[in-house]
Amino acid sequence: MSRAQLYTLGYGRHAIQHRADSGRLHRIHRGVYAVGHTTISLRGRWLAAVLACGSDAVLSHRDAATLHDLRPVSSGRIDVTATSRHRIDGIDCHYVRVLHADDWVIVDGIPVTSVSRTFLDVAETFTARGLGSTLEQAQRQNKFDLRLIQAVIARSPGRRGLKPLGEALVQLTDEPPWTQSDLEDLLRALIRDADLPQPETNVFIEGELVDFAWRQLRLVVEVDGWTFHKTKRSFEDDRRRDAKLVLAGWRIVRFTYDQVRYEPQAVARTLTTLLRAAPSLPVARSGR
Repeated sequence: MSRAQLYTLGYGRHAIQHRADSGRLHRIHRGVYAVGHTTISLRGRWLAAVLACGSDAVLSHRDAATLHDLRPVSSGRIDVTATSRHRIDGIDCHYVRVLHADDWVIVDGIPVTSVSRTFLDVAETFTARGLGSTLEQAQRQNKFDLRLIQAVIARSPGRRGLKPLGEALVQLTDEPPWTQSDLEDLLRALIRDADLPQPETNVFIEGELVDFAWRQLRLVVEVDGWTFHKTKRSFEDDRRRDAKLVLAGWRIVRFTYDQVRYEPQAVARTLTTLLRAAPSLPVARSGR
């Protein structure tokens, strides 16, 4: 706990000193105490470092990445970001003039930079390989939101981490040359090469724009490029559209960039099976 928190609870200066002298409070940093014992967990040390740097401080950089479960625990000094300057043993306090409200959250009771802000911070200190691994770990845990990262980048002009983060994002997608239309062209060629019935493309079904549709078989196919479908908002929109089409009697199948690009035979087999199957509901209307 910080001295300010103890004041808020009603403890005066003499009461705090008395408890420190009697072993009920143990000083960790100036104005920060462990209550009752000196056996402090890593999270306890993180919180103590944040409290030592002021009420507007947050855990950041390497330690924020660890708290977000994006990298292993490392030893050494603790990284904290604050809008005031501090020189404290065992703490690397990174000064910023303003910390945007969207750039920090609370995890396990510890104020910490958001995942997206953490990416920008560690981009200034991590190697390219380390940064890439951190981004990939966030992807695996569904903690990666490109829209939020872009927002952090937009409000952080001049940061040294902008260039390495941008380069890492390009490497992460593995599809910078591929636009959504490129991906659709690739699937269209795959359908042609497999001698399958040709679909309508980029048409409205039940009021929703879809990538491919076989009306008589009530089949819709969507191709999900990373750039267009990785954000939470896109994910939610896709599921809403899918549910609407399913309720209207359509079958929906989605293929990812990697599937279309690297597993064309498997995609072709799936489409062949779906196109040979009878539709689950009769065609009752055009769907336009």
